[in-house]
Amino acid sequence: MSNNTKQNNLTSIIAGSILVVGIAALVIIGVKNSGSSSNSDYSAGIISVIENEFDFGEISMSNGVVKHNFVLKNEGEESLKIGKIYTSCMCTTAFLTDSSGETTGPFGMSGHGVLKYANVGVSPGKEITIEANFDPAAHGPSGVGLAERSVYFETNSSKSPKGELKFKATVTN
Repeated sequence: MSNNTKQNNLTSIIAGSILVVGIAALVIIGVKNSGSSSNSDYSAGIISVIENEFDFGEISMSNGVVKHNFVLKNEGEESLKIGKIYTSCMCTTAFLTDSSGETTGPFGMSGHGVLKYANVGVSPGKEITIEANFDPAAHGPSGVGLAERSVYFETNSSKSPKGELKFKATVTN
């Protein structure tokens, strides 16, 4: 066998090995990510939202970030888990505070940076709070006028797997 043939065989083996390792890594990453938000263990817990819409009214860019707390309660007979939390725009972030007072976040717009999972349990009868933070100056001078945004959450509840918390504001200079 010539040196050229040996070198081609070695190159093929190395390239094939790199390809196999790369595919294996992608499969492992995919399994880990799907496990983060898996609803394979559905719960009979039912998340209810005390108030799912809020109007800040007129707010000025110069006054900075405004915040509102949305209260959610598990009305079911089983514990449930809040998985993903994400927002409709980069000008909005969210924080989750569980029933013991521990805060998780910030959570932001899906597709921009790392999507965080809350993975917070909510026992029957317990309440949690999702705080929506809106930065009216995030869009600059062109951001004046009506702004409508949302915070989304996903649970492992078979009866209430997804929810949306909406707010609006009229942004002024």
